[in-house]
Amino acid sequence: MGYKSLQECVADLERNKLLVRIKEEVDPHLEMAAIHLRVYEKQGPALFFENIKGSRFPAVSNLFGTLDRSKFLFRDTLEKIKVLVDLKSDPVKAAKNPFKYVNVGYTAFSALPAKVRTAPVTYGQTKVSELPQIVNWPMDGGPFVTMPQVYTEDIEKPGIMNANLGMYRIQLGGNDYVQDSEIGLHYQLHRGIGVHQTKANAKGQPLKVSIFVGGPPAHPLAAVMPLPEGLSEMTFAGALGNRRFRYFYDDEGFCISADADFVITGTVYPQENKPEGPFGDHLGYYSLVHPFPLMKVHKVYHRKDPIWSFTVVGRPPQEDTSFGALIHEISGSALPKEIHGLHEVNAVDAAGVHPLLFAIGSERYTPYLKERKPQEILTISNHILGKNQLSLAKYLFISAKEDNPDLHTHDIAKFMMHMLERMDFTRDLHFHTKTTIDTLDYSGGDLNSGSKVVFAAAGEKKRNLWQELPPGFSSPRPFTNCKLAIPGVLAVESPVYVGERETAEQVSILNEGFRGQDLGGIALIVLCDDAGFTADNINNLVWITFTRSNPSHDIFGIDSFIEHKHWGCRGPVIIDARKKPHHAPELIPDPAIERRVDRLGLKGASLHGII
Repeated sequence: MGYKSLQECVADLERNKLLVRIKEEVDPHLEMAAIHLRVYEKQGPALFFENIKGSRFPAVSNLFGTLDRSKFLFRDTLEKIKVLVDLKSDPVKAAKNPFKYVNVGYTAFSALPAKVRTAPVTYGQTKVSELPQIVNWPMDGGPFVTMPQVYTEDIEKPGIMNANLGMYRIQLGGNDYVQDSEIGLHYQLHRGIGVHQTKANAKGQPLKVSIFVGGPPAHPLAAVMPLPEGLSEMTFAGALGNRRFRYFYDDEGFCISADADFVITGTVYPQENKPEGPFGDHLGYYSLVHPFPLMKVHKVYHRKDPIWSFTVVGRPPQEDTSFGALIHEISGSALPKEIHGLHEVNAVDAAGVHPLLFAIGSERYTPYLKERKPQEILTISNHILGKNQLSLAKYLFISAKEDNPDLHTHDIAKFMMHMLERMDFTRDLHFHTKTTIDTLDYSGGDLNSGSKVVFAAAGEKKRNLWQELPPGFSSPRPFTNCKLAIPGVLAVESPVYVGERETAEQVSILNEGFRGQDLGGIALIVLCDDAGFTADNINNLVWITFTRSNPSHDIFGIDSFIEHKHWGCRGPVIIDARKKPHHAPELIPDPAIERRVDRLGLKGASLHGII
């Protein structure tokens, strides 16, 4: 379906009973986000907020809340886009199979951006303070744009074909920002905008930034899409939306998306930063206050009857989970073609995406030897940890495909058990210390700083994982409660974390207390604050374990050793996943706001039968 605007998209969803209008007045401070979260949890429809307190503009959210709805939005182009992404990965295919690819010709044409003279978005102008001031979580530093498309150009190669369109959060107010004149621009490592700002800074020039909100749904998807090198977000948006990306330059030289609902233009000057945050983020914790680029606002354009688009982020799964599923649907085959020997990789959503990667690769280095061990998959792991956003991961579990051709990375419990059955803990853990991790991850104790570890498994099973704890099994005091989370993984409730010295003493107690006990069916011990919560389900297990630990500081082992600078252990691995003083607070909804949302589910209210 080639939507010309967000309005057409909303009307199409409504006709097909995939969108609900909320007619009651709603407060953008916490209430709208709480409504969105409640509906998303029920896998409910897209939401159109007609009456927003303090703003004359309506808003829409949860457009991409289910994979089925996302596929519906792009039902006429999705298969062709998969072919185009496939072609970009291996263009020789077109030459070898001309008849197979002939039907993508028009799609390819629609990928070309179109420069226009007039545009709906220039209908009117407004101020930042008149936009919906949506605050998602109680400790957020102010209202944020959570579904922006941030456009910048390379000052050395100007023009739309070398531009970057990314989704980086925008703080509209609060902190030290001058209302209506200044906003905060937050972006993470390895982002295209960072390259553009670096070049502008080097020349002492301000960077022109255009923030698009709304527009056809292909536009925000293009902004988050990890595209192959050389494929522009604007061309992708045109091809996916079956409508060329329309743009023009205003009288100040800013690029404007003609079909957007809102466009905020502004400049970022070298070394001008202001504190940005806190912000409730997709790891399930707040990202804290840090200096980030300051954007001086020039103009705020809007079309006639515009719609503000937003989402809510928090502990997965959320709407960005569905985004990720759609991205995998489109480009899941691209990365294995770029890394020789890689069959699949999964950034585990339940663990906050960046903290944990699962991968499957080939292990073919020494087929002439009887004993198989990780070799080729270690080479592949280095490729993965050097690849774009994947390089921000902390934990990489990689398995040899030859050991189980039917294994897949999206079955979290099954994949972990396969790994833990086969790993030799004296040999198969490989650390990278004092390196970069995700900006939003505070387990390392400093911004962007932490460590990584590769868990590699190849060969025959080395242990049978316990399905239940044997009679009489107990953990030493003060570790009073332990539960099997999945076979072979023991969640151990532990004293409150105090410091590194106390932790070392506690690990010694575990080593001594387990001495002489049979631990043959345990591969991983997770020290946690609440064993019941951690072991309750697989999502809790991976969220607690991998968001609350820094490999270099928090991995220990029963009977551990260091030999020639290699760390290993002869018993189970221990991961200390307790809350630590330097960790960011987790996201907790406001009970009063939750009670207020309940009214919308009553008989006769807009969300009756949905929440």
